[in-house]
Amino acid sequence: MPMIRIDVTQGRTPEELAALSKAIHAAVVGEYRIPAGDYFHVMTEHPRGQVVALDAGLGFERSDGVVMIQVFTQRGRSGEARAALFAAIARELRGVGVAGEDVFIGYVENGAEDWSFGFGRAQYSTGELAAPDARDAS
Repeated sequence: MPMIRIDVTQGRTPEELAALSKAIHAAVVGEYRIPAGDYFHVMTEHPRGQVVALDAGLGFERSDGVVMIQVFTQRGRSGEARAALFAAIARELRGVGVAGEDVFIGYVENGAEDWSFGFGRAQYSTGELAAPDARDAS
């Protein structure tokens, strides 16, 4: 049940923004085998010049079409599973017109006790939801 933040520069249509979100979700569902209904995305558009993503010394340039993605999920997935997710996200985004050099992903892990799905309760901790074992999904 990852939560995804997507940051982009303003200028895409609502349909293009929806396509970005759906492509990323398809990659997560496919790689981590989560239910399709576990869909938690926050998309933020920023004015030109407020999204900066240099090449980190890798020797390529990004366009204004960069898509910065933060994946928040429970700890326990292997490095191989994370690498497969990164590749799947890039592949799915390529299908909606985002170049590989314009895909930037940050991955943050935490525990079941770090999530509340409403009412101010940590439903995994209270037993209202069965806590997924991330290792089973890798």
